[in-house]
Amino acid sequence: MAGEELATAMGFGALGAFIAAFFIIFLIVAIALYVYSALALMAIAKRTKTENGWLAWIPIGNLVLMANIAKMHWWPVLLIIGLFIPIINFFAMMALAVFVVIWLWKICEARGKPGWWAVLTIIPFVGSIWMLIMMGILAWGE
Repeated sequence: MAGEELATAMGFGALGAFIAAFFIIFLIVAIALYVYSALALMAIAKRTKTENGWLAWIPIGNLVLMANIAKMHWWPVLLIIGLFIPIINFFAMMALAVFVVIWLWKICEARGKPGWWAVLTIIPFVGSIWMLIMMGILAWGE
């Protein structure tokens, strides 16, 4: 009986170690992606001569910065409040996503790139990778 308990405890220990390692790796990748996107957004702001590029480091401020770079109103960022209200949250999320794509379209055009690149960001799975590539091109490309 003691051997079974030890084997079970060792199994749970290994599972816990695996989950902890996975979480740490996920956290490192998430931080790296956040730093990359903030640096890219700051570089885009600098290239488009938009003030307050430091807003790229603030989670909701980066959306305000995107609206400023696109030369559009920032008020759709307030839709984030709707994400905390049941039933309304789905519609608020969809509306905010539409505004972000419009802002990205205008940012692409401001950097002399085709605006339709922004539409590619809504493709499931591929869109997030494209977003990283697009941000890099807009920030540091010709």
